[in-house]
Amino acid sequence: MSWLRRHIGAFGPLLGLVVVFGFFAALGPASFSSVRNLETMARQTTIVGTAALGMTLVIIAGGIDLSAGSIIALSTVAVAALLQAGFDPLWAALGGVGAGAVCGLINGLLITRLRVVPFIVTLGTLLVVRGTAKGLAHEQKIDAPLTWLIDLLAALRPVEKWMLVPPGVWILAGMALAVGGMLRYTRLGRHIFAIGSNEQTARLCGVAVERVKVTVYGVCAGFAGLAGVMQFSRLTVGDPTVAVGLELDVIASVVIGGGSLAGGEGSVLGSLVGALIMTVIRSGCSQMGLPNWVQEMVTGGIIVLAVALDRWRHRRE
Repeated sequence: MSWLRRHIGAFGPLLGLVVVFGFFAALGPASFSSVRNLETMARQTTIVGTAALGMTLVIIAGGIDLSAGSIIALSTVAVAALLQAGFDPLWAALGGVGAGAVCGLINGLLITRLRVVPFIVTLGTLLVVRGTAKGLAHEQKIDAPLTWLIDLLAALRPVEKWMLVPPGVWILAGMALAVGGMLRYTRLGRHIFAIGSNEQTARLCGVAVERVKVTVYGVCAGFAGLAGVMQFSRLTVGDPTVAVGLELDVIASVVIGGGSLAGGEGSVLGSLVGALIMTVIRSGCSQMGLPNWVQEMVTGGIIVLAVALDRWRHRRE
């Protein structure tokens, strides 16, 4: 039975994705299963999925980051401002990622030095970062010159069909492989799991808990910055008001994918599957003509069910 429970926990989110997709494919219009819509869903998942890679690390370590949405907005502003100042698109993109990483390092230092719970710290920095983004942009959108950055999540042109999906989706896939490999094969990955499972035991075993936490929050915010670059690609402007509440979608993706808010559990594949489940639900409901409140109720119900199953499994163990 333990073998069965372990594999159900590992493949449950993937099975859920198949069931949800099959439901809408059977009852929805034929356009739902079309190649064009599949590509669209892949593009729609990229922003949340990219931020979810970093959030997975934080949740495995037993923390949480509520500032992800604000960091995405700040990143779009940073990218647009750098492009407007004449910087190369690559440096502008790195500037957006760097701005996010700095915010994450500040989160990590506040959590470890002040010993304040992550929920409170990141709730505060959510507002601070959002205010910073609005201040830098003078509370308006920043127009930027058109560069190859806008093609990261643009629909593929006929001559680009050989790519199957836009470059941004491939970047997400590459980053997912890198993060998954880090968690599975490196000392840092083992330390992240150890801290989330039992922080005191990890400390007694010689794990540099504070250093790992700061690193994790920095990486998490860096991925939120990269998600901001993807968001800029879709908007083509720096918008300090974008991604309000998106951190909830990011956290929900990790939870639906099997991540435990108690720490010590989670996977990159599960988080990406969780993000895909949410995208499929939204796309399916839209194509069936269902209102937004139905989408929100269904998504919320799935989140509650995922958390309830996680708690039930922990009690059984």
